[in-house]
Amino acid sequence: MSTEPRRRLTQDDWTAEALRALAEGGVSAVAIEPLAAQLGATKGSGYWHFANRAALLAATLERWERESTERVLEYIAQFPEPLDRLRALFRTVLSHTGPRNVELALLASVGDPAVDPVLRRVTSRRLEAVADLFRGMGFDRAQAERRAFFAYSAYLGQTQLSRTSPERIPTGADFDAYLDEIVAVVIAR
Repeated sequence: MSTEPRRRLTQDDWTAEALRALAEGGVSAVAIEPLAAQLGATKGSGYWHFANRAALLAATLERWERESTERVLEYIAQFPEPLDRLRALFRTVLSHTGPRNVELALLASVGDPAVDPVLRRVTSRRLEAVADLFRGMGFDRAQAERRAFFAYSAYLGQTQLSRTSPERIPTGADFDAYLDEIVAVVIAR
């Protein structure tokens, strides 16, 4: 028997594990009892941080939104030119697979009353941010919105392909060439 004191889990520990479970098993995998087992904790620890499963799921979805949207937008804001921000955005979102598995699990849960408003808000926020990039490159509002929709569709398509055909996703120098082609297509006049 270990004499080391157990580390006290935080809400962040729980939502991190919930995101992993969500990516692997979908929304139904976000539940206090199985997560407690994965964390080596008691259910009481989970209920200390969350009133119920709904609260755990809400906190997990908030974390996903913050990490997969707001932090990405904060990161690309450091680039001075809209085209550089667009390149950084594509590089960031197309080169990370973990968060995309969460996104696919959430998209598979369309219709879930806890998931729908978050997906709508995230989709709207992302489309608006990308349209702003295109407006910054001189496209009028309608063109910018169409291009944002196309760019986001490309992201979602690759997200699906990364799960169903990961071996087809370019890597290394091929990935760089692929990114250049995506950017060239979405900015072509």
